[in-house]
Amino acid sequence: MGIKGKASSLLEEFKAFAFKGNIVDMAIGVIIGGAFGKIVTSFVNDIVMPSVTAIIAMGGGKDAGEGLKALAFTTADGVVIPYGNFIGGIVDFLIVAIVVFIVMKKFLGFMQNMRKKEEAPAAPAAPPAPPEPSAEEKLLTEIRDLLKK
Repeated sequence: MGIKGKASSLLEEFKAFAFKGNIVDMAIGVIIGGAFGKIVTSFVNDIVMPSVTAIIAMGGGKDAGEGLKALAFTTADGVVIPYGNFIGGIVDFLIVAIVVFIVMKKFLGFMQNMRKKEEAPAAPAAPPAPPEPSAEEKLLTEIRDLLKK
């Protein structure tokens, strides 16, 4: 096989791989996952963390209007350590992890149920009734019974 034949064979194998349903489904999942990550980040940054900041501000006297910046520590040297951002990242991760866990748990359960339904044989049929003895067998049975007497 020449170089041209090998190249076209390689190209055909790549097409078969790249355009399989699995790869396309995975790409769609990655895109949707990225969008979901943005939603979770917005939820944490715009709803959860301001609420946490407000609660901390009530106890510590900080200005709740600063948002995540209010959750920071300033050292004696004037270095600001924004631990609020770190807490936001942890909350982001936990929300995504919980949602992925629940979705996968339900999805895998659904897939297992589908496999069980496909693999489960139909209800076992009752064994067939024994065939009716032929006339010759009936005659031989009568002869046997007479000989026993």
